[in-house]
Amino acid sequence: MECRTGCGACCIGLSISSPIPGMPDGKPADIPCIHLDESFRCKIFHHPERPKVCAQLKPREDMCFSNRNDALRYLQQLEILTSP
Repeated sequence: MECRTGCGACCIGLSISSPIPGMPDGKPADIPCIHLDESFRCKIFHHPERPKVCAQLKPREDMCFSNRNDALRYLQQLEILTSP
């Protein structure tokens, strides 16, 4: 499955604990990554600086749903369920 155009839910909804260029402490959940462009696409998608967790995340229908809002709700639930 390819990322849905105009979504970017995973770049907003998920927390990232590893450093990201320009975000040395990672990214909290529900905060857009600074590398998310105006079309909701990752500006460092093909760069080696892209965090490993981002590169390993693969879009799936059960995670992405049919729209960004549903995907964000799902990802928020994942954050809650996986919080320490």
